[in-house]
Amino acid sequence: MGKVWYVLRSKPNKETFLAGQLEARNIAVLDLQVKVNPVNPRARHFKPYFPGYIFIHADLQQHPPVLFERIPGAARLVHVGNEIAFIPDNIIQAIRRRVEQINAAGGEVLEALKPGDQISLQSGPFAGYEGIFDARITGTERVRILLKMLHDRQLVVEVPAGQVISKKVPAASRK
Repeated sequence: MGKVWYVLRSKPNKETFLAGQLEARNIAVLDLQVKVNPVNPRARHFKPYFPGYIFIHADLQQHPPVLFERIPGAARLVHVGNEIAFIPDNIIQAIRRRVEQINAAGGEVLEALKPGDQISLQSGPFAGYEGIFDARITGTERVRILLKMLHDRQLVVEVPAGQVISKKVPAASRK
């Protein structure tokens, strides 16, 4: 089959360590990290875009799946049913571009968002819509927003945090 992108589950908070272990074994790795703007200056300034997972570009004929389970920091390859799941190149490129966009914009801005802040949706089914930030959903990378619809109606929607950007509104114009 040749080299294909696979998803390797890592042990908790071991993504970077695992990437180093794989690179030392000459296995191509895509460890996607996004900038974060922590409140505490001593906190991490980057975090995994997919916590608990990294992408590897490998040929399973050369590197059998059992090899990945024996690498320190690794759990196992992701399966769909009984088959090892692979990711098409175009999906990997789209994910790479999205992470580059987030980092180019200065990282995730969710820490700076407060309930009532004006937001804009950049992607997904509601791309182009505007709304009001309501809350970050605990334990997930999702947020709740009040989506502005026709006739001044607002719809409560939960979306992936990466789809939301802040609309800078001068403090004087806020009510």
